Amino acid sequence: MPTARSIRIFDTTLRDGEQSPGASMNLTEKMEVAQALVQLGVDVIEAGFPIASPGDFESVREIAKAVRGAVVCGLARCNDADIDRAWEALRHAEAARIHVFLATSAIHREFKLRMTEDEIVARAVAGVKRARAACGDVEFSPEDAARTEIDFLCRVVEAVIDAGATTVNIPDTVGYATPLQMHHVIKSLKDRVRGIDRAVISVHCHDDLGLAVANSLAAVEAGAGQVECTINGIGERAGNCSLEEVVMALRTRSDHYGCDTRIVSQRLVPTSRLVANITGIQVPRNKAIVGRNAFAHEAGIHQDGMLKERRTYEIMRPEDVGLERTDLVLGKHSGRAALADRAKALGYQLTAEQLQSLFERFKVLADRKKEIYDGDIAALCESEFSQLPEQFTFDRYVLSSASGATPTVELHVLQSGTPAAVTVTAGDGPIDGIFLAIEKLTGITTVCRDFRVQAVTVGKDAQAEVTVELEHAGQVQRGRGVSTDSLEASAKAFLAAINRLALGTTPRLHPQA
Repeated sequence: MPTARSIRIFDTTLRDGEQSPGASMNLTEKMEVAQALVQLGVDVIEAGFPIASPGDFESVREIAKAVRGAVVCGLARCNDADIDRAWEALRHAEAARIHVFLATSAIHREFKLRMTEDEIVARAVAGVKRARAACGDVEFSPEDAARTEIDFLCRVVEAVIDAGATTVNIPDTVGYATPLQMHHVIKSLKDRVRGIDRAVISVHCHDDLGLAVANSLAAVEAGAGQVECTINGIGERAGNCSLEEVVMALRTRSDHYGCDTRIVSQRLVPTSRLVANITGIQVPRNKAIVGRNAFAHEAGIHQDGMLKERRTYEIMRPEDVGLERTDLVLGKHSGRAALADRAKALGYQLTAEQLQSLFERFKVLADRKKEIYDGDIAALCESEFSQLPEQFTFDRYVLSSASGATPTVELHVLQSGTPAAVTVTAGDGPIDGIFLAIEKLTGITTVCRDFRVQAVTVGKDAQAEVTVELEHAGQVQRGRGVSTDSLEASAKAFLAAINRLALGTTPRLHPQA
């Protein structure tokens, strides 16, 4: 079997990624990200633009001194001051690269640079030669290459390779290219540029049309040997090619691309989270590879398939990108199989009848909550297993209350399936009013020895768990109720304790007042 072609990963999170509005990092944060990139296995770290500011210069210099195991790169325009400043920052690196750039498209030549084609070529060659005199590893980028006439692009690329460029990067600076176009550009360079094999062809794509990853992969198909990208795809405007996406596309579809990288993919999620925390730019839930939902399944059909064979709905293993496991998210779209599997994982063995009963109650809860947590399932299972013969079952309540006013509670219950209700205006708050209504309706007067409420899980839609301890005629019994409505949970807890007390009494229902 042929050996996979190795693609270099050039990470520009610290340079282009930091240009994303609001993503500025201080030196300590940049050093932390740089070390994470080394652990991730990137080939080249573009640490900054040294002449842009004293802070950028310091960052590149300190990263160059500290980093081992990756090339450290600094950006420079094709002028002497930029190139000299870049080399000053990089000179102590274990492995250094100067990255020089100059715009080549017609619109940039006319409106930004006001230079002719000949002047562009001369400036590019001079820049590469000056950089090469200082550093043996020089990359040249014809800015806005994707909108540059192909004949002129070939001319510039050939000239800079002759001048000593070891990498030629083809940027889609404004995210204008399409995959077919990018493939054509790279193939044209491979076919038409004399000496193209003396340099690595790179590609740097922006995501303005959402095509950065697709364009980068098309370039690889056409023969590019380096992809420039950022963690989480951050960068100017809509961002850059996402490192984690292009890496896992090449690895997962190695049958198609015949390529791989030296990225340690298990470090993708930790590195993604580090960059998100430092920059404050959070990863969307549905982001490929590293998003919260990337390995989460809620649909019942998908969950059933996953439980039978993971590959039915997953083309990658979560462990391969740094996640512990697939997350079968329990929600209103989940089926019995996923619920049974989660209950079993939590230590509950359910009969078919118990599972059916649990599933019905689970569906009711799922309509109230967006996501069901393990604590919710445990609470449902415990109440299912601990069911005693119930004389009184909570149905619903209607409440009218205000600060400083006596509440009015209309309580509805079932006794052996028979509806009954009572209305009381009493108590010093809603919970006390519900408690007094239950006493009136059941005819059992108690003393509340203990009342506790806590959240079963997290979030504003978390279930409340209420535990009460009631005393009646010398008996003390506990009751527990769970609901997203804390008042309903309280009513269920009171009734659960009443049911235990009622086993030794003969209560009667009072008709609605």
